[in-house]
Amino acid sequence: MPPELSAFHDAVSAISYPMAVVTTTVNGERSGCLVGFHTQCSIDPPRYLVCVSHTNHTFGLARHARHLAVHLLDITDRALAELFGEETGDKVDKFAHCRWLEGPFGLPVLADPPAWFAGPVLSVTEVGDHSAFVIDPAEGTTRGPLHQLAFQDVRGMRPGHPA
Repeated sequence: MPPELSAFHDAVSAISYPMAVVTTTVNGERSGCLVGFHTQCSIDPPRYLVCVSHTNHTFGLARHARHLAVHLLDITDRALAELFGEETGDKVDKFAHCRWLEGPFGLPVLADPPAWFAGPVLSVTEVGDHSAFVIDPAEGTTRGPLHQLAFQDVRGMRPGHPA
């Protein structure tokens, strides 16, 4: 790593980003992955930005998807984080190993996280080794408090694809 990037790398490695799972479906094929790069990016109108790695199986579907769902993970959702972060859809049907239902827009919605929202993809921008998807959070559910699962909680996980 170039020395000028060392301070940046050290700084962002210390941040404990909230973790989420993004899911989608295209032509009947489902996919989902663990993401750490996501944030609300507009209040009025509401917009949400989620970044998906180009090496991820989910990216292959998401780049053709019309809708995405974002599931905010609670500290009790570590098993889901491991499933969607350590396994790859290239080899494993992750949805065969968790509780989910068909939600709005035909999207797979995970049953356990306390909050999720879904909506149409409004734009996609390449941002280095990830693509940033801006969605209109048109539908969703929140059940109870959220004690977010954060990056430092999952830091030792081995990704299904290199990050």
